[in-house]
Order: sequence, then C-alpha cells, then structure tokens
Amino acid sequence: MNEKIKALRKKAMSLPLEPGVYLMKNRAGKIIYVGKAKALKNRVSQYFGSDKNHEEKVKKMVENVDDFDYILCDSEHEALVLECSLIKQYNPKYNILLKYESGYNYIRISPPPYGKITAVRRVEDDGAQYFGPYMSSFIVKNIVEEANSIFRLSTCGKVFPRDIGKERPCLNYHIKLCSAPCARRISQEEYDESVRRAAEYIKGGAASSIEALESQMRKAADALDFERAAKIRDNIYSIRKVTAKQKVIMSPISEQDIIALANGVKESCFEVFRFKNGRLADDEHFMLDRVENPKQARAEFIARYYTVRDDVPSRVVLDGECDDEELLCRWLSGKRGKKSEISVPKKGRQLELVEMCQKNAAEHLAHKTGRPARETAALNELAGLLGLSGPPMYIESYDISNTAGSENVAGMVVFESGRPLKSAYRRFKIKGFGGQDDYASMHEVISRRLEEYEKHKDEGVGFGRLPDLILLDGGKGQVSAVMPAIERSGLDIPVFGMVKDSKHKTNAITTTGSEIAIKSTRAAYTLVSKIQEEVHRFAISYHRQRRSKAAVSSVLLEIEGVGKSRAAALLKHFKSMKAIKAASVEELCAVKGISRPAAEKIFEYFNGGKQHGDDTQDRT
Repeated sequence: MNEKIKALRKKAMSLPLEPGVYLMKNRAGKIIYVGKAKALKNRVSQYFGSDKNHEEKVKKMVENVDDFDYILCDSEHEALVLECSLIKQYNPKYNILLKYESGYNYIRISPPPYGKITAVRRVEDDGAQYFGPYMSSFIVKNIVEEANSIFRLSTCGKVFPRDIGKERPCLNYHIKLCSAPCARRISQEEYDESVRRAAEYIKGGAASSIEALESQMRKAADALDFERAAKIRDNIYSIRKVTAKQKVIMSPISEQDIIALANGVKESCFEVFRFKNGRLADDEHFMLDRVENPKQARAEFIARYYTVRDDVPSRVVLDGECDDEELLCRWLSGKRGKKSEISVPKKGRQLELVEMCQKNAAEHLAHKTGRPARETAALNELAGLLGLSGPPMYIESYDISNTAGSENVAGMVVFESGRPLKSAYRRFKIKGFGGQDDYASMHEVISRRLEEYEKHKDEGVGFGRLPDLILLDGGKGQVSAVMPAIERSGLDIPVFGMVKDSKHKTNAITTTGSEIAIKSTRAAYTLVSKIQEEVHRFAISYHRQRRSKAAVSSVLLEIEGVGKSRAAALLKHFKSMKAIKAASVEELCAVKGISRPAAEKIFEYFNGGKQHGDDTQDRT
C-alpha cells in the first residue's frame, strides 16, 4: 500500500458512522466520483483497504483519487437526494453518466387549414403544435404513420388549398390512406376535424381516443348525421385495427417504465421502454462501460435516469434485483408525489415485456460492438436462468470419455462472449486411478485445473484466468463430485451440469438440487446445446486419438528390438503408421534412438515378406 493510499485510509477511518455523501477528487481538485453512504466511515474506508474484491472501474478510480470531501446528512434518503443533485451538477467521470446516442424527436402538426402531421428533430416558433420530446425516432415515425393512416390525412408534398383541384386523387385515396383534399373529396372543415382527432389520438392514446370518438359517433347518429357518424365509425375501426397489431407491445399496466441491462465484453447497454396509457410511447438506450455489479448498476442507473425527469411512473420494472430498492422507491414516490414501486417480474405478460426490452438492449449493444445480438442475448438469458450476478463472459465446460475404463480422458472447452476460444481448450489424461469412474474423473480434472490456476493466476490468461461459469456434461452426480474441489480452493465459481434427454439432446441444467428447464429460452438453449456438443466432440476426439495411438503402438511392439520408448519415438517423428511403413532404412535411422539394426528390422517387418505384409494389413 503506497503512502497516498495510507493517508487517505487514515482520513477515512476518522469519518463518523453517519449518513452522508462523499466526493472523490483528483490532483487538480476535480470531482471524479460522488457516492452516498449509510455510514461514511465504513463505506469510504473500503476504497482504501485491500483492492482484492474491487471491480476494475473502482481500482482505476482509487488510483486517481488524491483527496476527498464529505457532507453529513440527517438520513440515507437525504443522502440519496443530495448525491443525485451533485452528480447532475458535476458529471463525475466514474459515476454512471447517461449519454444519449441521438437527439430529441418531436411530432409536429402544422397550423390550419389542412394541417399535416410530421416527425421533426427540433421545435420552431412557427405556430405549429408539437408533441414531445421523444428519445426514439422509431417510435415517433410509427405514431405519425398511425395517425395519418387512421384519420386519412395527406402525406404527399401538395400544399393546400393552393393545389386543390389540380390533379386526380393518388393511390393513397384508393387504398383508403388519404381522404383526397386535393380532389375536393373532403371539405376543409371535415379535414381540420380529422386533424384535431389525430392530435387527440397522439395525446391520449388509443383507449381515450376511441372513447371520445364513440361519444361523437352517438351524437352524430342522434342528430341523424349518418354520414359523419359513418366516418367516425371508420376512424374507430382503424384505431382498433392498429391496436390489434400492436398488442405485442401493449402493457397491462397503464403507466410504467421497463428497464433492462445487456452486458458485453467491454461495454454495456441499458434499455428503457416507457409506456403511457398501456402503449409503448418511447424507448431509449444508453451505452456505458461494462457493468461488473448489475445490482449496483441498476440502482445507480435509476437514480441518474429519474434525476433529470419529472414524469416518474407508478411502476419501474427491472430485469433483475437492484441495491437500495426500498430507498429508491421512497425517492421516486417523493418525486412523483404519490406511490411509485419497483418490481422484478417472474412470469406472465410483464416478464415477456422485460425479455423484449432485454433483446432490444442486446441489439443496440451488438450494433455498437459489431457482435451478433443473439450472442449477447443468450448470455444475459443464461445469467437470468442460473441466477448469476452478470452474464458469464468466460465459460469452461468439461466432459469425460473412455471405453470401459480404458484410455480415460477429459476435454475442456472455453467459450468467451458466447464464442469458442480454441486457444484455451485443454486435454487431460486421468492419472489418479484405473478403470471407469466418471465422478472421480471429473473431480480429478477440476482439482488439477484449480491447482493450475494457483500456479498461473498472475498471468491472467489460460489456466491463469478463472471462469465465470463451469458447465459439466452430466447431471447432479457430476456436480456433487466436483463441489468439494471448488469449496477446498476457496474460490466462488458457479457450477452446473448439462442434462441430456433420451435422444442425447440438451434438456436442462442442474445443480446438486433441482433441474432448470431451458428449452423455453431459445437463445440460452441454443448456446448451452452448442457448448455441450462442442465439449463432447473435443473429449471424444482426444479419446479416439489415444486409442489409435495405443493400437499403433501395440503393432510396433511386435517388431523385434522395438520397445515402448522406440515405438513412442517413431510415432512422434512420423506421426502415423502409414508414414512409418513408407520410410526407408535411412529415414528410420534418422529417428533418435533407432539404430541401423533396429531400422532394418522395422523395414523388413513392413516390406520384407508377404506374410508380414498381409498380417500387418489385417492388424492395421
């Protein structure tokens, strides 16, 4: 521990055990991190003790800290409010900062007569009506297209009333997407009324718009204005038709935000779905450095996100647990003026919406990093299924292969970020016992692997890198067999078994207790199946190689003057029996340990006599 860290730790140990906010500063006196604590002394002193359990981001931050200040608060809730305010004010480098990938979007309705509804990027002082801001241009374009098609508004480049009567109606009129004001098929008053209804639809959503239109339709019918009632009826039908198509993104809760996290190798992405009146009104995504503690990151994100927003929903739905949930609920409720809650759905429609949000986060992350979204989605799905703190970016998988206990071997394959990392594959020959015992074999392999970690952990690659997850080809027995080795090492590595069905296909994942079905989660199921097939292929190919060498070695041992060491030398030099048979005496003599008499015996065995040749043919 250097002198600067010692001094900072001494200062931290003198802090009171009271709630407050701390501000980390660099040499220039600039605030680089703001945090809150229930007990300042305990929290701040952790930064300047052992860094063994620190995340990489925290280590970098501590390296740049030259001093810190603190502010005492009356409660942890007050500390949270102050923390949010200070982060908004200073934008510290090591806090989660929300960087928008694009600017704001608005819906513009031009002034009457013959108003037009369009998507724009800025608000002008032009007398038009604007809705927004929205973060998602995709959502804005969808809303504009829906409003124009439902109420049959003009979307062409014609200017009204200037261009009225100059041309015949275009195709949009004939397919009922436009009321054709250009051909006087609708009056100015009727058209402006349609624009007003479209504005109400955009503002209130489908449900309130249908309710208002049904009231207008009844009044028109009572007044015997059946033509107007029919047009309103058509508007209602169009809204319901569009709503039916949108059911896939309709929410059972009228107003809620759904937040999901996708983790990558170096970056992460938070996605937010915002629902108003039960429909998806906006979506946003935020890129940040890779998250190592999802529970803490979710809490930080909620605090940052709603610090700059006044429209807090009644419910915030997350894809996983977060720190300080009760505290955040109090803070959100205070901002909203009435109760706001945080939930993590386990089933039903809410879970489906969370999964959709996760997939969108994975898509944005894939677009940013250039990796297929399905890989990111699979790792996040797998983390959720297994209850991991984050997606397993580095997975090791093991399988045992033997024939009735002979040539007992194991294969280890590695998947990094959802892809095979063949440079990290390893093979093991079982040494501890003879005969067939898959449980003991698996225990030996995992024990040897963890012993290698202790030897190479300073290197950080190969055996020197610990996996985020170990998957064994097998069931509860295999998992139970290796757990003593894991516990003995003192390392915290999740271990699961991959269970196959009667058709030898991946069926479930198991612990020492219950099985977890995975077929319903397509991306995770595909990834686990791929891992299981790959580790089986790798283990069995090594086993076959060993058997092949054993068979070849037995043939060579029949030759006079060739023992185990010479047989091994020949195989190492020539690689195959075919090459040994084709070798001349001089080529055989070139092998280390092979004398000329031995070379002549070998050559004569394979080439000197018909009987030997026939016997060899049979044997090989």
